[in-house]
This record gives sequence, C-alpha cells and structure tokens, in this order.
Amino acid sequence: MAAMLRHAATAALLAVAFVCADGASTFYSSDPNLGSARVVFQTNYGDIEFGFFPHVAPKTVEHIFKLVRLGCYNTNYIFRVDKGFVAQVAAVVGGRTAPMNEEQKREAEKTIVGEFSSVKHVRGILSMGRHNDPDSGGSSFSFLLGDAPHLDGQYAVFGRVTKGDDTLRKLERLPTRREGIFVMPIERIEILSTYYYDIDVDSCEAEKSILRRRLSESASEVERWRRKCFA
Repeated sequence: MAAMLRHAATAALLAVAFVCADGASTFYSSDPNLGSARVVFQTNYGDIEFGFFPHVAPKTVEHIFKLVRLGCYNTNYIFRVDKGFVAQVAAVVGGRTAPMNEEQKREAEKTIVGEFSSVKHVRGILSMGRHNDPDSGGSSFSFLLGDAPHLDGQYAVFGRVTKGDDTLRKLERLPTRREGIFVMPIERIEILSTYYYDIDVDSCEAEKSILRRRLSESASEVERWRRKCFA
C-alpha cells in the first residue's frame, strides 16, 4: 500500500506539472457547461479526470466537490462496470476501506435534491446515482460509457470526463460478473487517491504545494488505518 501511494503521489505531481506546462488542455475543453475546477481519481488502472457543470447542477456539484476536498473518495472503488453503459463509483459510506472521520461522515450521509436538466447522457458524462426517491442522491455517481437517452431528465448530470477515456476503456475490458441488474468487475477497481486543481490559476506553484500536502495527508490516513487493523 505504501508503495502504491508513493507511485500515486509521483503521478499526481507529474499530472499537475503537465497542466502547468500545457494549460487547460482537456478532452472536452469546448463544452460550455464546464467550470474551471478539475478532479482526478487515481485508480489502480489509471487516472480519470473530470470537471463540473456548476450552472447545470449547483447543489450536486457543491456536494460532490466537498466530498472530494474532504478526501472521502480515497480508498473507495468503482463497483460497477457495464460496457457501453456506465462505470459507477460506490457510495463512500461502506465503499471505502479506510474509516471516515466525523466531518467526512456528516457530508457523506447527506442527500441532494434531484437537479434534472436537459443535458444529455452521452459517453463521458457524470450522472448521480439515486434510489427511487428522486431526491436521494448521495455520493455514488456514474461515468457514462455510452449514450443512455433513457436516463435523460431522470438522473442529475453534473459534469463530464476531461481526461482518462483511455482508463475507462481499460475498465470496459475487465472480466465481469452479473449480480441482479448490476454488471460488476471481478477484481476491485480501487480509487487509490484523489486531488483537484483549477485550470484558471495563473501559476501552479501554490497548487503543487497544496497537492503535496493533501497527498501526504492521504498517505498518513491510510497508514494509520493499516497500523490499526494489522497491529
């Protein structure tokens, strides 16, 4: 685990350095709905970067971004990969392998009003998971792996993938099993760590400094949990 975290930290810093050098070079850079914040999920199969649609689903964006900033998605996983449909991130309550602190628990247990819009569900879109109640969205969401018009207006679209479509294609090639309505990967797709940055920041030096601190805190959190469990 320690080696994996060191690898993730190195990759994260290289990623930010690339952004600093090349600016806002993104896969869907022309999407007018995208804000300037970017989040990166570092998985054991590669990185997935995404941006938010703050004017389309402001409450959803605020909630998910706060979960990211609190580190709630660290050690969580992608529990569902249905080729051509969705790759779904598990709810952080029950999905993480590391325990949560009280602030993380409070935010993770919140539900968000359904912010349904006219934005279409196409490949790369981020869409909130929910139960039958339209206002039951929490922390689970999906990366769309194809067009899904039957979800339009029924699930809250709040962002889209900006880099990492190659990682999503890797996930689509993994062996799966079916459990009820869900197609699930046989092996766990771990979200090793997460970080975020802003493409509108003129200089990335401050961002890199903050990133180093966050990655160090994430590594410390996992190490404390490891020692507690294996002591």
